[in-house]
Amino acid sequence: MRLRCAVLDDFQRVATEVADWSPVADEVEVVFFDTHLDGEDALAAALAGFDIVVTLRERVPFPGSLIARLPRLKLIVASGMRNSVIDYAAAEEHGVTVCGTASFSTPPVELTWALLLGLARGLVEESNALRSGGPWQSTVGADLHGSRLGLLGLGKIGSRVARVGLAFGMHVSAWSQNLTEERTDEIGVELARSREDLLAGSDFVSIHLALSDRTRGLLGPAELALLKPTAYLINTSRAAIVDQEALLAALHEGRIAGAGIDVFDIEPLPAGHPMRTAPRLLATPHLGYVSHANYTTYYGQAVEDIRAFLAGAPVRRLP
Repeated sequence: MRLRCAVLDDFQRVATEVADWSPVADEVEVVFFDTHLDGEDALAAALAGFDIVVTLRERVPFPGSLIARLPRLKLIVASGMRNSVIDYAAAEEHGVTVCGTASFSTPPVELTWALLLGLARGLVEESNALRSGGPWQSTVGADLHGSRLGLLGLGKIGSRVARVGLAFGMHVSAWSQNLTEERTDEIGVELARSREDLLAGSDFVSIHLALSDRTRGLLGPAELALLKPTAYLINTSRAAIVDQEALLAALHEGRIAGAGIDVFDIEPLPAGHPMRTAPRLLATPHLGYVSHANYTTYYGQAVEDIRAFLAGAPVRRLP
């Protein structure tokens, strides 16, 4: 009897277009889910008959309680080589192998700049007005050249964002808890003296930190209050780094010029979620990693991971 594999959250129905699943077809029946399974009970019921699960990024948590309810589960393939929502100890306890894939850092860099530029030049408002017969020119763009870009985090993604900012002629500074002057000198940016100085002095603030106990809630009401009323906040990292209620209040009260957000406390966002209707917000449905190159890699290497597992020699094991 063939094993069964569930490919979760194939919203765009492209998993079969960007990868060849035929190498595992003789041994594995692959089922693609194009809608999100929300909640542990729904996941336990839908996945009860599967031996393998392919999951995108950290969209679907696999806590120990869920893994225990899936006695047939033998392999989880997660896109990327880091996943904070899989209970690895529980997986090991229940004999479940966890493998990852490569992931490119350039797509979130590009989306960061799409959001920043869209906010700075009022692209959504102007495009909507033009297409609906509205006013001809209703916004005045914010200049990037000569303004200050403040980066929270200067890793693989943050450093690429920094270099684009420098190319625009922006003054770029960065801060994180362990950031050194040696690192900022290497990239060619300034080391901010503190988080507070970076927030207060920047015209655009972009977040590029991993979510951890140290970064969860890093920007709360007090920190957001430091931003200029003309400043923009961009978050393509993790929603929990920013206090969501405080951000909504700042947007509604006009205490910042706007925000570009790609990550949310609940994903997919429920229909009535306040982020869907917040003013001064340019929002995208977690598109940071969603690109042709990444999807080709994710699904192509998922097939490789499955083949290796079937051969008894798993590759790219996590954690």
